[in-house]
Amino acid sequence: MRGIYITANDRFLDLSIALLNSIRHYDQETPITLIPYDENVQEVADYLSKHYQVKLYSDLDTIQRISDQALKIFGDSFFARPNQFRKQVCWFGDYDEFLYIDTDIVVFDKIIDQLDAFDKHDFLCLDYQHSGGIKNVFSPTIFEEGVLSEEDVNGIFNGGWWAGKKGLFDEADLYDVFAECAAHPSYFDFSQKTSDQPIINYMILTRLKPEQRFNLVHQGDGLPGSWAGSSQFLPTGDGALLDPNHGNKRLHYLHWAGIRITPGCPYWDIWKHYRYLNSSVVPPDSELVPKVSLAQRVRKWLKK
Repeated sequence: MRGIYITANDRFLDLSIALLNSIRHYDQETPITLIPYDENVQEVADYLSKHYQVKLYSDLDTIQRISDQALKIFGDSFFARPNQFRKQVCWFGDYDEFLYIDTDIVVFDKIIDQLDAFDKHDFLCLDYQHSGGIKNVFSPTIFEEGVLSEEDVNGIFNGGWWAGKKGLFDEADLYDVFAECAAHPSYFDFSQKTSDQPIINYMILTRLKPEQRFNLVHQGDGLPGSWAGSSQFLPTGDGALLDPNHGNKRLHYLHWAGIRITPGCPYWDIWKHYRYLNSSVVPPDSELVPKVSLAQRVRKWLKK
């Protein structure tokens, strides 16, 4: 049984709508499960259930247990966003084969079909994070101490899109990895306040053999990119993008990792297209600019 997991709360309703509109535009059948990012999830859960047949992750006790253990092992100052570790319940959910997708993504095809590569591998990713080296994931220390080899850099992936098989890890495996990482913070690059990405990379690269994991961009002569920070993508005319750096191939998805999705951001028209794909009224950009609260203005002033 295959399915898709996402994680969100009420604050990310708009992002969730855009993602789900894109998924359901190409795929009406694949089951989708929402992992609550925190307790503020009632609005997004109700909306996604009503419009996209998204169900809430049923074992809330496991989510809480993993959250509690992560906090106990790492403490409350190790990460900027510790709740991101809740996505690790993907390993214990309903789907034998699953795809995890961040909500700052839209897809351009029946994305679940990428899991066909599971006939040869146990873990999949689909991005060019590795082309940037170890930035935002590891520090040189992890190689200097022999924990990973230089060849392992090619296995680095982005934590916003990855796929695995149920039971590949159990809870004890997660906590062992958490403990190892907490004991060696010098292994990681947290300069951009990333949270789970370095840790899940550590888990996959240290626990799985190279033949078990595969980056799908290495198929054939290479697949197109996916990061919205890449400026070369061209519109297809039907709500998708092409990558001229890879033979004008159609992107499988676009990810605004590290980019705030707001009018004027890269590929804003693509995101807005999917956010209002099924809406009778599309608001002007001037109404979609996030309002800056007084507290946010004060923090910005103090930072300056």
